[in-house]
Amino acid sequence: MKTLPFKDRHSIKVRALLLGQRIDLRAFDYAHRLAPSPLLVTAGGAGAAVLFRYGAVVLFGLSSVEEVAFLENLRPLVIEPFAKAESEEVEVMRDEQGEEGIEQSRIVLREFSVKRLQLIADVLAKSVALAYYETSLADSFDRIEPLATSLQKEGRGGRQGRELLRHIGDTLSIQGKMVGRVEVQEKPELLWESPELEQLHLRLDDEYELQERHLALERKLELIARTAETLLELLQHKRSLRVEWYIVILILVEIMITLYEKII
Repeated sequence: MKTLPFKDRHSIKVRALLLGQRIDLRAFDYAHRLAPSPLLVTAGGAGAAVLFRYGAVVLFGLSSVEEVAFLENLRPLVIEPFAKAESEEVEVMRDEQGEEGIEQSRIVLREFSVKRLQLIADVLAKSVALAYYETSLADSFDRIEPLATSLQKEGRGGRQGRELLRHIGDTLSIQGKMVGRVEVQEKPELLWESPELEQLHLRLDDEYELQERHLALERKLELIARTAETLLELLQHKRSLRVEWYIVILILVEIMITLYEKII
């Protein structure tokens, strides 16, 4: 395992971004790798980056110019990039005598080690992913509500009903797939090898409220699923009633034709 380029620095800036649906890590240059799972690589003049398959990257100790250059080089490896990347920033300080965790909105570490950086990256990457889902679902609710209200008032399905169901289906498919990839509720694999970092992970997890936010997303997804099921039943019921009325009208027409023929 290689040495971190900023191991002796007092503090570093950390920035996490969610760039797209996925990042092709197989194409990354092995010469720059510092550690695998999650992939830690050198970046800039004296920085590092941790990359995740679900589209997140966490940058450590990069200047603004170095960050732009690194992300530009990474762009071809991002699959289905987002128009606007979700991001979070935090300062990480080294304090050999301090208690590891969060202090005055900064992360405190006893040392800058590979495992600790991977752990911080795991938490921050999950946090920006959750932020993206939260925004996406909020937008979904904003679009679903007027469609559902219109459907209820007009009392018929038609184009709006189909649009509503299509939108809900897309939301469930995309969000369910992405939440599954991130695996927020799963502990990082590196904790099995480094159990001494368990307490640090718990503090970071609690600070960024990963579990609470994940549960909130699951409840929203469940609500969307129930809404889709209810509206589908409503549309099917209205369609069945329409067919029944067509049958009744046809029967009446046939009776009238029969009576007309008999009268004549």
